[in-house]
Amino acid sequence: MSRGLDHIVHAVRDLDAAADLYRRAGFTVGARNRHPPAWGTQNHIVQLPGTFLELLAMADTSEIAPHAPHHFSFGAFSRDFLAGGQGLAMLVLEGRGQADADEFRAAGIGDFALYELEREAKRPDGTPIKVAFALAFAADPRAAATGFFTCQHRHPENFWNPAFQVHANTANGVAGVVLVAENPRDHQDFLSAFAGESEQLATSAGITIRTGRGEIQVLAPAAFHDQFGAAPPDTSKGARLAALRFAVRDRNALLAALQSGKIEAQEYRGRIVVGPDMALCATLAFEGN
Repeated sequence: MSRGLDHIVHAVRDLDAAADLYRRAGFTVGARNRHPPAWGTQNHIVQLPGTFLELLAMADTSEIAPHAPHHFSFGAFSRDFLAGGQGLAMLVLEGRGQADADEFRAAGIGDFALYELEREAKRPDGTPIKVAFALAFAADPRAAATGFFTCQHRHPENFWNPAFQVHANTANGVAGVVLVAENPRDHQDFLSAFAGESEQLATSAGITIRTGRGEIQVLAPAAFHDQFGAAPPDTSKGARLAALRFAVRDRNALLAALQSGKIEAQEYRGRIVVGPDMALCATLAFEGN
């Protein structure tokens, strides 16, 4: 089954600073949420139609569950990632729950038990509601510093809210995500199995997988710099998530939002790019007229 983008995790050390950054960049940022003690994490959500960005930081780490056979610890991964630095940490695709876990096991890309998560959320009027997710994890040994899983929304009607998907910068979708790897073709088989897509576009610069919701690209470091004009992340521990490509409706509104928020950006190869020095070790690229 083909799996499109569900969300991307941007792990940061200061959650308030991250929320402020994205607000100043023209995004509508949701309220702070806390995960279970076994995760020890907290987040803010930036919703777009069908996809969201999760700004994630540690909270109380005293009860984080360790990694164990057949168990991927979200909290331990997040803690260890942030010990090495900030940035885009996890790529999450649309999920089918147990079916994904079984498929990943059969493909040899993950032998993890399905993880069920439930937490309380609030509607804009303050009414409490439940949101719940089923997570199926996968792992690429050539990308040890990057997390991969699928997310099935148990109560999608309680999570998605069109009011949260309206942004001053006119972003209306995630066009794609970009990973950087020393040898992009090393990740073809894993990403094909993870995304459920057998067709890939391979060039001298890297590979591209087109899903039903956004592209997954893997570029060599020099090709990434050439395409985005930004420094690639450190790939000494394998492939790393490097950039988010946002689609925007109105380029002038985007530029106005960035200027108002004092967000440094450059125009590069037809994109408006906010580099990792400004965007907490992520590259944010905006595309559209």
